[in-house]
Amino acid sequence: MKISIIGSTKPNYVSSKEEIELFSGHNAGVCYMPGSFNELVNEDVEKTNKRAVQTKSSGHHSVFDHAMINLYLEDIPKALAMVLNNEKQYTTSEKSARYTKMILKEDEKKLYDKWLDIFKKLIRDKYQEKYPKIFTEKKIEKLAQENARYLISVFTPTSMVYSTTYRQLNYIYHMMQKEINKDDNQQNRFYKMLKPAMIDFCECIKKTTPYFDELISADSKGRVLSLMNFNDHLVEYFGDVYATSYTTSFACLAQAQRHRTLSYSFKLKDDDEFYVPPILMHDKDLIKEWTEDCQKQARVYPQGLLISVNEMGSFDNFVLKMMERKCTFAQLEINNQTNETLKKYVENLQKNSHPRASEMQSYTKGARCTFNNFKCTSPCGFIDGVNETREI
Repeated sequence: MKISIIGSTKPNYVSSKEEIELFSGHNAGVCYMPGSFNELVNEDVEKTNKRAVQTKSSGHHSVFDHAMINLYLEDIPKALAMVLNNEKQYTTSEKSARYTKMILKEDEKKLYDKWLDIFKKLIRDKYQEKYPKIFTEKKIEKLAQENARYLISVFTPTSMVYSTTYRQLNYIYHMMQKEINKDDNQQNRFYKMLKPAMIDFCECIKKTTPYFDELISADSKGRVLSLMNFNDHLVEYFGDVYATSYTTSFACLAQAQRHRTLSYSFKLKDDDEFYVPPILMHDKDLIKEWTEDCQKQARVYPQGLLISVNEMGSFDNFVLKMMERKCTFAQLEINNQTNETLKKYVENLQKNSHPRASEMQSYTKGARCTFNNFKCTSPCGFIDGVNETREI
């Protein structure tokens, strides 16, 4: 075997559309080349470009996936970031409301700061004395931020690096245009609020980047944005593949999306309900106050708003999700939600005498450090986290 590098990302360099088309034309010739790739690279440019246009016109767009484009998106609503992060293929690095403080409107900031202080005190009182090496002031601050951000609107502006292919960028443009062009009565209230951001995104792609292409963006297969493509009639199933539905928050769904081997979609519930962090559950007054403050944010869709979610994938990829999310350092809500799906998975496999039932059962003993096939490189020593009884 011989491996040759024929392209790579050059930081701070903007490839022209012509360069990408030429590279795609070379790749389009590989399937039928009588000689080597080097011969394609050295062929007449006109021949290469003609091949690229023919391939594009025929709808065989996969060769245009070889070219990656790295975008830096500023002031993009978190909700639109979620739309992008649900489409394959991509890589994203996004400013996190779990670890940083976002720029908020005055009223929203007051609520956020209020609950930030409340969560800090609750975490200190419950855990700092027992686990002083883990629950440092810095750690407590981060955990308080993680919980206070449930009050922040899912339309709060964020920043992200988003890398995708030349083809996929054009497909995303087209799918957004389909949503933009829908009559208002065809859109739910979430997308109506998102519509201005989608218009802004499409205008930026078309006017401020060189990568819009009419032929590639034209869709003959009826693709739609997958995040809102919710199946109301999904039948739950658990075997070598699985499909399930559950209720969770926007914040939890945003975490789950990072498992790109799994498929997610959501829809709004008829009534507004909100996630209540478990550390509040011992105080009825705090629960009431939290719910009332979430309700104040209802019109801007706080990240703690509960939504209906469909999730589909394979047995092995669900195991990979558990490897990531059943951990002391994972967001508590997704840790708990993953356990709910795990419980259903085990029950169904055992009921149907599935040959992998005992394998799935082995993941029910606690956090990932209890798995037979996982070795933690930095044990936390947080017993409540390992046995999954933590409240933060």
